[in-house]
Amino acid sequence: PYPSRPSPQDYGEDDRFRRLLPPSAWAALPACVRTRFSKRVCAGATIVYKGYVTRVEYSTLGWAFAQALRFAGAPLPLSRQEGLETVVTVTGDRQSGGQFWTRMFARERGFPQMIHSVKRFSGPTGLEEALPFGIVMSLQLSVAEETLCFTSAGYAIRAGAWRIPLPRILTPGALVVTHTGIDDQAFRFTLTLEHPLFGKLLHQEAVYAEDAT
Repeated sequence: PYPSRPSPQDYGEDDRFRRLLPPSAWAALPACVRTRFSKRVCAGATIVYKGYVTRVEYSTLGWAFAQALRFAGAPLPLSRQEGLETVVTVTGDRQSGGQFWTRMFARERGFPQMIHSVKRFSGPTGLEEALPFGIVMSLQLSVAEETLCFTSAGYAIRAGAWRIPLPRILTPGALVVTHTGIDDQAFRFTLTLEHPLFGKLLHQEAVYAEDAT
């Protein structure tokens, strides 16, 4: 049988993001952002966001670094082209209770780039993002100018039950992802990667809207 259209019970209330912030910081977010991050995606259910890339900036070193990471699943954008389509899907993870994130970025030629990760409500900060090859990044939540910010707070390699922290010298630097509400459906996404010695390596911006079809 074909899978049925998601029903209201596929989604519920989720206070896990809210509990990672002081009450005053959560209250400072626009209502549309609070609503978006209060929706629990139940196991197997999926939310789809469609949009386009509005800005991409790479330093020479950042571009080389992104290409080198192709061998680790290509977790950074591989295109400098603006205006190309992008789709993000968020699916409930039955095993961990977290969320599978799949990001699709169209490219000038060939197949689109796919970036996969899992957000889990665990680790030293209460939130982490797991990437292929056992790479784990702890995330710290904050709010600045009505924008929700996810800032890297340490990297590690997970091998089975072992979690091995990586020294700062072996990490790409501070990663900051922001989510700014535009209206009830649309939001602006930014990703910035800055190295303590080599400065800003990458800055990407995109605009998304939830697909209601």
